[in-house]
Order: sequence, then structure tokens, then C-alpha cells
Amino acid sequence: MSEFQSLQEVQHEVNKCMKCGNCQAVCPVYQETRQEVGEARGKIKLVEALLEGQIAVTEGLADRFLLCTTCGACTQICPCGVRFDKIIMGARAEAVRHKGLGSIKKYAFTALKHPKLFDFGLKTGARFQSLAFKRVSDKGGRARFPIGIDRKKIIPALAKVPLKDQLPEIVHVAKPKLKAAFFVGCMTNYIYPDMGRALVDVLTANNVEVIIPHDQHCCGTPVYANGEVATAIAMAKSNLDIFDRTGADAIVLDCGTCTDSWKHNYVKLLEQDTSGYKEKAERWAAKTYEISDFLVNVIGFTPENLGPVKRRVTYHDPCHVARSLGITKEPRLLLNSIPGLELVEMNDPGRCCGMAGSFSLTFPDLSDKILAHKVKNIAATNVDAVATSCPACRMQLAGGVENASLQHDVVHVVQLLAAAYRAKVQPKDQAAK
Repeated sequence: MSEFQSLQEVQHEVNKCMKCGNCQAVCPVYQETRQEVGEARGKIKLVEALLEGQIAVTEGLADRFLLCTTCGACTQICPCGVRFDKIIMGARAEAVRHKGLGSIKKYAFTALKHPKLFDFGLKTGARFQSLAFKRVSDKGGRARFPIGIDRKKIIPALAKVPLKDQLPEIVHVAKPKLKAAFFVGCMTNYIYPDMGRALVDVLTANNVEVIIPHDQHCCGTPVYANGEVATAIAMAKSNLDIFDRTGADAIVLDCGTCTDSWKHNYVKLLEQDTSGYKEKAERWAAKTYEISDFLVNVIGFTPENLGPVKRRVTYHDPCHVARSLGITKEPRLLLNSIPGLELVEMNDPGRCCGMAGSFSLTFPDLSDKILAHKVKNIAATNVDAVATSCPACRMQLAGGVENASLQHDVVHVVQLLAAAYRAKVQPKDQAAK
């Protein structure tokens, strides 16, 4: 049984904590609030009291469990090896079992559970978004009036045509060395189709056939990260069935959070399943790759087909990519392989940017304070572009640099790589666009 099904499953992790407080040094929430409840040790004390029956689940307690970006920095630094990610997910699931979800999240997760309804809603939103958001730059716009979103936050525009509507279900190559199924994720599909097209271009440039199931849907991270386990399980089973029909050799993604779902969380969500989904989740977990991992460690990427991209770039390590997946060298190897591109490391590149999905909406001021440190480190590099490996981080960083009046492009690593492939066969001024 996993932490998603029973809080008792985290008892061992709670017992390992010796209350040293080392987590304070790296917790982005504690760094801003200086409150014990902000860091892992404080929340572990609350879970310990809950397990011992000293306190009960209240709305206030549930809110405290949401006060975490789940960046994983505390787990990485813990001298006792406490898996705080398991503790916080178990605590959130326990809170939902006792108190349920708020009305906004309940409606949102119902839409996610019904992909056609979700798709219709976002396509409709794309048509009328100018009524709610005033465009301020190519990075997005701000809310015109209070709609539950911080009016200082830059929100990227929804794509007029989602990625899945732009591409066929199979992108063929002449002599494929592998067949990869592309899990596009919500943000790439509806906000950043340029990232998705770049990934497809890079895979086909490496003789990989790309399968894009058009009935795929959200990975479920927003759902289980907020403690709604039953809905997340249904979504995981649906995606597994969809990708099982592809016959692909691998699943490739441009989002670390979605990758983490396929590699780790689907297995835990379905651990108690006896109808074959547990085995199906384990099988696909072993064949799931973040794009830089796939290029470097699976197909044997070589740089000879890359043309020059003259950019000065710094790289932000997304929390799920760097900590949950352990991928830090591969994106840098790809960037350093591009002729003409200069990679400049920022200070503390793995520091959380403060996005963390719904965290940035629930705690907008705190999210902005966390982001400010990242933007300061970016500004100090004197680069013209910021690369990352996560669409959510791209959104957060783009808003941060815009609000700081910095003239930085914010892109995914795969976009720079796609530009380098184009530069080999196109004029330089077109390839760099």
C-alpha cells in the first residue's frame, strides 16, 4: 500500500526524522516565511500528531499541508534520508479523505476527468481570452479584473490551435530506429505547442517515428498532488490504456512533472490494483523518458547534424527533472553541443522557481517572492535567453523576467536543439527564430 491510500504508510518516514532542521536551509517556503510550518520539520510534527491522534484533520491543517512546493530539496539534503515527498502526499490525501475538496478544485478536477469537456473549455477560453486578459507582451497578459488570479501575474495566451490539432497521430520517418509515443501534457498542448513541435522535429531528425494519441489527456498530477486519489487513479488507468494501444517502444515527454507521473506515481497509485494495471504501469514506467534523457541515453545523440545558434543562455533546473528524475547533465550536454551557443550557469540553478502548479495560484505573493530570487540570479548572468525543461517553469520564469523588465527569451531546451537542426539546412537568420 502506498502513501496515497493510507497515512499509516508514511509512519516509517516520520519516525526517521530527527528534527535537526537542516531542511530550513533549502526550503523555499521557509526562506520567505521563517515559520516552522513552512518547512518539512514543522509539517512532519503535524503529521506525527495526526498519526498519534493528538489532532484531527481540519481545514486549517489541510491548508498547511498545501504550503509546500514539493520541490524535493529537503529530501535531497536530509541526513536521515526522510522521504518528505511521501509524507506530504500522504498528508494531503488524508486531508481530502476527511474534509473533501473545495468547490473550485472539485469542479476543476471533474473537468480534468472528462477530457472532452476540458478540451472544449480551453478551446472556448482561447477564443474569448482577450476579454479576461490584457496582453502586455509576447510572454502573455494580465487579468483585466479579479477572477481568482493575481493581477500582477503574467499569464501566457492559450494557443489558437492546440498541438494535438496541429499534428497527425503518427509522424512518419523513412527508416525509424524506434517508435516513440509523445505524451504532450496539458501545458504543451494548450499553451506551448511550439515546444511540442520542436520535440517532434528533434525526434524525427534522429529517425524516430512519433506517435501522438489524440485521445490522451492530463497526467493527473494536479489531482493527486491535491489529495484526490480516486480521480487520479481513473485518469492513470485511462492513459495507460490509451498508450498501450500505440505499440510504441517508449514514451517521451517534454515535462518533468508528467514524466514523474509515468515513471513513479502511476505505479504507486495503482499498487493495490489486481486487474492488471499495476503491471501495466510498471511496464510503461520502465519505458518512459524525459526528452533529454531519451536523446542522450537511449538513441545515442550526436551533434554532427547541428548548425549554429548564436545565443547566450542560462539553464534553470526544474525540481521534478533534477530531483525526482535525477536529470541534470543531459540538458547541459545538449546545450553545450550546439555550435555558437554559450551556456552560462546561474547561481543556484536548482533553486525552486515557485511555480509548483496550483501553489502559485493558492499562494501568489509567496510564489512571487520565491521567484524573485531566481530572476535575480538570471539577471546576473547577462544572457539573452533562459532555457529549462518544464513548461510550468517556462511560464513562471517568463512572467518573472517580464515583470522585472528583462529582455530574455524563455524557452525549452528542445526548442534550441530544434533550431540547431534547422540551422544546418536553412539560412542562419531563419534557423535561430
